[in-house]
Amino acid sequence: MNARKAAVSAAAPASDVPFEQAIERLEEVVEELEGGSLTLEDSLARYEEGVRLSRRLTQTLDEAEKRIEKLVAGEGDAPPKTTPLDMDLQGSEPEGQLPF
Repeated sequence: MNARKAAVSAAAPASDVPFEQAIERLEEVVEELEGGSLTLEDSLARYEEGVRLSRRLTQTLDEAEKRIEKLVAGEGDAPPKTTPLDMDLQGSEPEGQLPF
């Protein structure tokens, strides 16, 4: 991890980090934990950081979903309508991998 990312992750609360940067940091945390070279204390610290990032990302995605549902809500008192996002993942990513 470069010094800039380390400084950002250590200094900024999870809510102040842009969504995309929080995803990148969460991926780094997972890689560090899976690497098995951390001490117990460092592993616990990374795990706690990962949980905080995961909760923040989930909250952000939930809020985005609510905003989208508002935008596609029907006229008047009709319930909001949602439609599945058509994502063609054929050939772009290995099976089981998300496109981000």
